[in-house]
Amino acid sequence: MSRPPSLEPSLYRDHLALLQQGAEAALAATGHEALVIASGIEKFAFLDDRPYGFQPNPHFKHWVPLNQHPHSWLAVRPGRKLRVVVHLPADFWHVPPSPPTGEWVEAVELVVIREPDEAVAALKDVLGPRTAVIGEADAALPGLVPTNPEALLHRLHWARACKTPWELAQMRAASRRAAPAHLAARDAFLAGASEAEIHRAYLVASHHTDRDLPYANIVGLNEHAAVLHYQHQDEARPLQSRSLLLDAGAQVNGYASDITRTWAAPGHAEFAGLITLMDHEQQALVAEVREGRDYRDIHLSSHQRLAPVLLESGLARPGTSAEALVAQQVTHAFYPHGIGHLLGLQVHDIGGHMASELGGTREKPAGHPYLRLTRTLAPGMVVTIEPGLYFIPMLLDRLRTSPAASLVDWATVERLTPYGGIRIEDDVVCGSGAEAPENLTREAFAACA
Repeated sequence: MSRPPSLEPSLYRDHLALLQQGAEAALAATGHEALVIASGIEKFAFLDDRPYGFQPNPHFKHWVPLNQHPHSWLAVRPGRKLRVVVHLPADFWHVPPSPPTGEWVEAVELVVIREPDEAVAALKDVLGPRTAVIGEADAALPGLVPTNPEALLHRLHWARACKTPWELAQMRAASRRAAPAHLAARDAFLAGASEAEIHRAYLVASHHTDRDLPYANIVGLNEHAAVLHYQHQDEARPLQSRSLLLDAGAQVNGYASDITRTWAAPGHAEFAGLITLMDHEQQALVAEVREGRDYRDIHLSSHQRLAPVLLESGLARPGTSAEALVAQQVTHAFYPHGIGHLLGLQVHDIGGHMASELGGTREKPAGHPYLRLTRTLAPGMVVTIEPGLYFIPMLLDRLRTSPAASLVDWATVERLTPYGGIRIEDDVVCGSGAEAPENLTREAFAACA
């Protein structure tokens, strides 16, 4: 098997060295001598023999690009090579996981086991009273029980927000995998396809199956675009396709992309113009991703930028001030979620609300309960920037009965409600100092041109 372009051996070795350095410091600071990490086990449906799709422990896939290897382990020992214990069962009922291949294997000490409980013997020399074991409780074996020490996890989660060059290479590849699939889905939409048909077009173009996706695709036609995490995919084609909101990603070696685009059907110029206005403000928000910038301030900025969109599109009454639309929370009714989140090994990567490597919580801005990231941005952080503008009946009904109702042009709202809403989401890398952010998503779409 040839090595994928995203598995450059030198980058991986540097990545491994940085993780080793950070883990050794975290172990020393928390009084541990070694770290053992479980990949996890398959989960089965209640009273059934059918497993759910395997989801590896993100701490495991942080070190090695093995995403379909349950019952595997790795051991981190100061001053020693990473030991990777890979479970490769002899199985004629199912295709077993692929043996590890590629030049990255040379950077680790590889041990193959055929039965899950063989991991105990493979790790016997590492286990001791000061060994930390990270994993889910159901991964436990006799003498090998996850302890998940909180102080150690805090340090690992804090550090994980800043990506190594190898990790960034995986995320660029994940964006390049998703962008052409978004365009294929757009073309299916313009041809009148149903939500299910659009989803299948995306899968074909991304070379993914449903179980490989980093998260379930959100494919919302027309009013369905107003449901933030719309979970269905109608097989029936609508009588008229007015709009499509597609929130869909891809993954490479366990690293995710998370991209949202909204399109208007031909002949729907007013909604298309609203998308253009939102796209302009979204790109301005991307430019705010800078080292030292408080992500909470970017979120607050997104509300300040939405207010002029409401005015220019006619959703707010002429003469209304942008300041009033923000102060009286009119923008909240049209845009109820946060501006984005950390991205990486998990789509909503962990550690977004941490105060420091010692733990604690950095609070969300008052009145903004859904923001997933409150940290100050640092080089190597990958965040999403995803402002939205939606016509959600429940929230609009609440706005109609509030004192701020007079600020809204309800005729325009009624005219645009059948389109559901708009979300535009890019994956963005924070640079160093005054360096401009790297927009992984826009670069991937540009490569499709």
